Order: sequence, then C-alpha cells, then structure tokens
Amino acid sequence: MCFFIAGIQPKTVSLDDQPRMCLSCGLYQGRLKRTDHYVSFFFIPLFPVKKGTPFVECQSCGSLYTESGEAILETPAAGSERTCPGCGATIQPNYRYCPSCGKRLR
Repeated sequence: MCFFIAGIQPKTVSLDDQPRMCLSCGLYQGRLKRTDHYVSFFFIPLFPVKKGTPFVECQSCGSLYTESGEAILETPAAGSERTCPGCGATIQPNYRYCPSCGKRLR
C-alpha cells in the first residue's frame, strides 16, 4: 500500500520590502504581499497555479488594504468576530490560528 499527499495550497509571498503607511494605525509597517496558490506534494509547494491580487498587510495591527487604499480587513473591535485573511472564514477573536485553513492570525 502506498500513500501520498498532494493538493493545492495557498502561499503568501512578499512583493516589496519598502514599508508603507497603514491607513488604520498610521505606522509605516505595511508590506506589499500577494497570496498565490501552489500545487503541493507532501506539503511542499512545487509550482504556482494561480496568482492572487496584491494587498498591503500591516505588521503592527494586522489590517489589510488594496494598493489603492481600499480596506479589505481592518482591525476588529474588541469582543467581535474576525475574518481570516487567508481563507475568509469567520473566527472568534481569541483564536491564534484559523480552524479552517490553519493560517496563523495576529
């Protein structure tokens, strides 16, 4: 009997190291990133299948914006539910990892 694990998984890549100003907290902690989907074999990404759209993610507060400045995900108010930046699932505010995709949350 032989087992192998293959599939498509998301991978976030940094496009630019130049810090950008976060529109939510005002700090220069924003980084330009993109989430691409890769074919993986035994959880190792092999080659890209689909390129995502670029976005700016704040390293300080976790807010997400498009390059033009439109809010994708802002820092949630205390006690409210959040949305995972990786898969878009609704999650509880005290979770550190998304239960749907396993991405680490800030």
